[in-house]
Amino acid sequence: MGKKRENITIYDVAREAGVSMATVSRVVNGNPNVKPATRKKVLDVIRSLGYRPNAVARGLASKRTTTVGVVIPDISNMFYAELTRGIEDIATMYHYNIILSNSDLKTEKEIQLIEALLEKQVDGLLFLGGEVTDSHREIFNHTSVPIVLAATREEHQEKPSVTIDQIQAAKEATSVLILEGHQQIAYIGGPLTDSVNGYPRYIGYKEALEENEIPFVESFIQLGDYRYKSGYEAMKNLLTSHSSMTAVFAASDEMAVGAIHAAQDLGRSVPEDLSIIGFEDIPLASQVRPLLSTVSVPMYDIGAVAMRLLTKYMNNEHVESGQVVLQYSLELRDSTRLKEWEEK
Repeated sequence: MGKKRENITIYDVAREAGVSMATVSRVVNGNPNVKPATRKKVLDVIRSLGYRPNAVARGLASKRTTTVGVVIPDISNMFYAELTRGIEDIATMYHYNIILSNSDLKTEKEIQLIEALLEKQVDGLLFLGGEVTDSHREIFNHTSVPIVLAATREEHQEKPSVTIDQIQAAKEATSVLILEGHQQIAYIGGPLTDSVNGYPRYIGYKEALEENEIPFVESFIQLGDYRYKSGYEAMKNLLTSHSSMTAVFAASDEMAVGAIHAAQDLGRSVPEDLSIIGFEDIPLASQVRPLLSTVSVPMYDIGAVAMRLLTKYMNNEHVESGQVVLQYSLELRDSTRLKEWEEK
């Protein structure tokens, strides 16, 4: 193996260009107070030597690292992938780098990742999707690093957050099925222990039934993990035990698509025999046949707004409100018979 090349320093660039280290620093940092000819000479030397500024040293000098830590539950989930795109685009716009960490929605791992990111001296932290527990609050309350929650909320609203009204969105999705005339409406949801998505969407479903005087049937509830397979199995169970059921609200699009395929495999037509509506409006919703009706969550916007809010806190800009609730919409396609929705 060849000898490892020694790191090129700012001193090497200054010596080769015949200028001071302060001049090199000004060029690297985009300071306009450098003569064009000098700037060109320094940049030519930087390119020829392959010089890379030491981000750690620059961070120590400025007490800023221009990095933001992001804790995400599952990067393979299309919902969080789209949300992360929004974060990345705004971070790039404001010249921040992202350190992305996957937590698998495990509290212990989330805590470890948060501590590791804070040890790396990130300028800010975005926490996505998971429940904010007492363990999270203890860390959040003992750091001066700005923290913004995205697609989740903290019970006491002590931390800034960007999300939607989960309960109301679920209520409206269920109401679509009620307006179609269905009386036997099942629910395929996430764990009720999930206070961020699972429980609020379940409550929205129940409230829609109650407000329309439709009996709540415990056996109409099937719980999964938001993924395709659990939706498929849940629909098989429902059709086996409740052959007269005519509608389903699924708390994620993946589960809704699984439910559609299970119904089709068991000889049911959608929406002729069964109306099905999902939640999120991931790309899969417009790829399945029939096209899936769903609650359209502004995934990209949640990420983008959360990142912009974080930049305001990091730069001590004025913030009118740290609690941001974005608008969702209903996308009614071919898996339900109702084609238009007007908010009551």
